[in-house]
Amino acid sequence: MRYAPLGAAMSSSPTDSSSQAVRSSLGTSATFIGRVQCDDPAAWNRLVRLYGPLIERWCRQWGLQSHDIDDVAQEVFQAVATHVSDFRKERAHDRFRGWLRVITRNKVLDHFRRLGREPAGAGGSEAVQKFAAVAEVSADDSREAADDEDKRLLFERALDLIRHEFAEHTWRAFWRTAVDGVAAPDVAAELAMTSGAVRVAKSRVLKRLRTELGDL
Repeated sequence: MRYAPLGAAMSSSPTDSSSQAVRSSLGTSATFIGRVQCDDPAAWNRLVRLYGPLIERWCRQWGLQSHDIDDVAQEVFQAVATHVSDFRKERAHDRFRGWLRVITRNKVLDHFRRLGREPAGAGGSEAVQKFAAVAEVSADDSREAADDEDKRLLFERALDLIRHEFAEHTWRAFWRTAVDGVAAPDVAAELAMTSGAVRVAKSRVLKRLRTELGDL
């Protein structure tokens, strides 16, 4: 599976405390999931583009070879298409990401089950060992597991997907304040904008993220 690389504006990954605060509650909004549940093609396309790299990362973590990842990822998205109507955010800590991780883990296990039925010379023995390793993942971990690296990847991917919607000065004002943590007056002087314009730019980008991805 191939995805467009992060844009030039993403060359510096958000790693400081300000960016961590921004992405700490990154989720997927009920509005966005509702559109997916209603078979909105645009929403579905965005879901695939947003979560595809994260699914790939999980697959690699659980021992899949590169040539198997595409097939398993397709199985994951097929399962999502079939069961997304069942997803409900009933508790505060419920996350679509955690639900998707469970599906991905199950599909990885299914893959190793299939390989495990092959003769040892065809990879069956190795598949059994990998199956056992994946199966040892704790229930809590497989259920949510929103660790910092997962959130960082999702955060960067989300920003990359909306980057083209904003003018350069708007994006820079957002990035310098929300990600780099620079005060609005300092960014205003840097970009030859008013402090009010910097705050409006930051608000516009964050609003766009909230609309598509959840409360930031």
